[in-house]
Amino acid sequence: MQKKLRIACDGAAASGKSTGAKLIAKQYKLLLFNSGLYYRYASFLILKNKPQDKIKYLKKKLNNISYKRISKLDIYSQEISKYVAVIAQQKEIRKIIDKLQKKIIKNNNRICIEGRDIASKILNKNPKYDIAFYFKCNLKVASFRRWIDLEKKISLSEVKNSLKLRTKLDKNRTHSPLTRVKDSVLIQSDKLNKFQMLKKMIDAIEKKIR
Repeated sequence: MQKKLRIACDGAAASGKSTGAKLIAKQYKLLLFNSGLYYRYASFLILKNKPQDKIKYLKKKLNNISYKRISKLDIYSQEISKYVAVIAQQKEIRKIIDKLQKKIIKNNNRICIEGRDIASKILNKNPKYDIAFYFKCNLKVASFRRWIDLEKKISLSEVKNSLKLRTKLDKNRTHSPLTRVKDSVLIQSDKLNKFQMLKKMIDAIEKKIR
């Protein structure tokens, strides 16, 4: 039986945390869990259906859909990305999504979770992360990466402004702000290629679990 391994990957938008999480999840055969997908799906539902009571509506809708199904949806438009920053500020919506995330995490003791408050909030205790990574990337590189991901459908300057605003909102929100925990391993993705990123993460994990 494999030992438990819970990995937290936090960072701002387009910081490289998704790439890092995917690489390390594959390396250690972990369940890959993107916490942001619930926020994207919630944003998608609200923008599409415009419910009067968002909290009641989301409680019903989010409890009736599996994470696997959400992961197959195309919910990466710029409109959704902007609205995610709005609902991520709201305490009641965060409570709904936090509960769903913790349920998945408690049922899987070998998991890699990416987000913005995974080490500081979601895996802070009961259960606690085994190792935490914090991803950083300068705005110029992050903007270019996101622009490519969006297939250049909008201007690079618009992507840059959107990322700058999103990071500001994430770091300054009242509830579960984006913050780096003291014992996290810093991954500066603008200075590392994929191979170097994976190697640094593996070295940190092996040192921790030996």
